[in-house]
Amino acid sequence: MDLTRLSSLLMIFCCFYASSATSPSRGRGFIGYVDPENSQQVVVDRATSDALKSNLTTVFLPIVYIFVFAVGLPANGMAIWVFLFRTKKQHPSSIYMANLALADLLFVIWTPLKVSYHLNGNDWIYGEPMCKVLVSFFYGNMYCSVLFIACLSVQRYWVVAHPLSQQKRNNKVAVGVSVAIWAFVWLTSTPLYLYDHTARLKDPNVTTCHDVSVIQDALDPFASVQLPYYYFIFMGLVVFLVPCVVIAVAYVLLLRALGNSMEKSAAGKNRRKAVVLIVTVLVTFVLCFVPSNIMLVVHYSLLKDGVVNNGYGFYVTTLCLASLNSVLDPFIYYYVSEDFRDHVKNTFLCRSSRTVERMRVSFSSMKYSKKSKAFVSDGGTTQSSSC
Repeated sequence: MDLTRLSSLLMIFCCFYASSATSPSRGRGFIGYVDPENSQQVVVDRATSDALKSNLTTVFLPIVYIFVFAVGLPANGMAIWVFLFRTKKQHPSSIYMANLALADLLFVIWTPLKVSYHLNGNDWIYGEPMCKVLVSFFYGNMYCSVLFIACLSVQRYWVVAHPLSQQKRNNKVAVGVSVAIWAFVWLTSTPLYLYDHTARLKDPNVTTCHDVSVIQDALDPFASVQLPYYYFIFMGLVVFLVPCVVIAVAYVLLLRALGNSMEKSAAGKNRRKAVVLIVTVLVTFVLCFVPSNIMLVVHYSLLKDGVVNNGYGFYVTTLCLASLNSVLDPFIYYYVSEDFRDHVKNTFLCRSSRTVERMRVSFSSMKYSKKSKAFVSDGGTTQSSSC
C-alpha cells in the first residue's frame, strides 16, 4: 500500500497548491475576452496573468509531468512487453491490463510537450493542431483508463463467481469489449477537434493551450463554451459516473460471492488476491479520477454562466493528479499479479520464454528437501531453488 500512501501525499500536496492558487488575490478562473483593439489577441485580468506566471503552473505542474514521463514510459513499456511477448496463456484480465497499459503509454509519450509548455511560461509554440492532439490524448487516456478499470473489476467478480467458465469464449469477449472501448473513445474525442484550444494573450505575451476559455460575448458566455460544456458534462456523467457505479456494484457482488470461503486454503488465498486487486484498483480510481471529473463538471458548469471565480487552480491540479494513473497502473500489475512479477524478473535476467519453461519443468520433476533446503531429483542430485 506504499503507492496508495504516496498518492495520498500527492493529493494533499496538490490541494495545498490549489488552495493557494484559489486565494482571493489570484483565485480567478482562466477566462479571456477578445481584445477590441486587436481581434487576434485575448485580454485576461491581472489575477489570471499572475496565475499563468505562478509556481503552480510553471514549476509544480512540469515537475509532476516529468515524473510521470520518467517513470510511466519505461514502466508501461515493460508492461506491454510482458503482456504481448512473455504471457503465453492469455486470459481476460491480461487483455484488459494490456489495453490499459497501451492507453497509459499513448498518454505518456505526449507529456514532454506539456512539460515544455509549462516550463516555457505556459507558452504553446507547437500550433493549434498539435494542441488538439495533446488534449485529445489526455482525455482519451483518462476515459480509456476508467472504462478498462471497470472491465477489470467486472472480470474479477466473474472469475470468482464463475470459475469454470470457458476461457476461450471469455477471451473473445474481452477482445471485443476492448475494441469497442477504443472505438467509443476515439469517436467521443471528435468534439475536441471541433473548436480552438489555443489563445494568444496580450498580457502575458504567450499562447495558451487548453487553459484560457475565450468568451466572445460577455452578455452570452454560454455561446462560446457550449460545445466543451456539453462534451465534458456528458463524459463526466456518463463515461465516468456509469463505470463508477459498475465498479461499486462489482465490488459488492464480489464480496457477496466470496461469502465465507476465505479459509486458509489455496482457494482462499486466490480469492483474497482478487479482493486485493479490486480494492487497490478502486483506491487508485478514487484518488486519480474522482477529483478531476468532479472539477470538470463544476468548472464548466460555472464557466457557461460566465462565473469568473470558478476554481481553475484546483481544476488544473486535479487534472495533473489524474495523470499519475499512468504511473500507478504498472505497479498495480506488479503488486497484485505473481505471474507478472515473474515475467518482469525473468525479462530483467534476460531469460527467454523457452528457458523459463525448461526451468519450470525441471523444478516440477524434483522434490524439495527441507534438510538441504534445495530441490532433489530422483537420482539424488540437488539443485538450488534460487535464480
